[in-house]
Amino acid sequence: MKTMVIIGTGPGLGFSLAKIFGRQGFRIAMVSRTQEKLDQYAEQLNKMGIEAQGFAADITNKMQLTSAFQEIKNTFGTIDVMEFSPHSGNVSTTSVLDTTDESALQIFNNVVIGAINSARQVIPEMTERGEGALLFTSDLSAMIPSSMFGNSGIAMSGLRNYILNLHERLLPLGVFVGHLSISPLIKKGTGFDPDQVAEAWYNLYEKRSEAEDTFPKGIMQFIS
Repeated sequence: MKTMVIIGTGPGLGFSLAKIFGRQGFRIAMVSRTQEKLDQYAEQLNKMGIEAQGFAADITNKMQLTSAFQEIKNTFGTIDVMEFSPHSGNVSTTSVLDTTDESALQIFNNVVIGAINSARQVIPEMTERGEGALLFTSDLSAMIPSSMFGNSGIAMSGLRNYILNLHERLLPLGVFVGHLSISPLIKKGTGFDPDQVAEAWYNLYEKRSEAEDTFPKGIMQFIS
């Protein structure tokens, strides 16, 4: 049985990803700050017949993150898929004219550095085996500049650059790196339900024919 690690698991997209991939036979390891919430998610997933467990860590803390990954490997063994959803912490999004060095650096550390530190926990073993997948979620400011997303746009576009470079470097080694850039309108019970986003993610992962896509598909023609 394959194992998927979801970094930054919450009640929205993270939980939906756990359901979608879990129903495809994956065991789910979830990482976020609060063990109590992770235990609640795990209990719900277990009732659905999905094997899941939470491993609490602040993903902006490299030591905690490394410890969580070691616990996951001790519990489940090989990690086959890692998904990283950008974590902005308590940093507010600022418009470009209100962006300061502090607001840019904080969100950059949370999103980009968090992604790098997470990926480096699994890349060596995946390349050694010649298989695996790294999945990264961003918002649409990664794809197109918006003056309303000054500090987050810097971080998201930096994340995208890292993702696409990883894709080019790791694909010949058997490791798929994918990027899904999603609308900020994601909300349960709407046409932008996180379950739909998770389905789009699984399709991108399963096909592995392109490095990145958007949700909703084709939205860039309306905003570019």
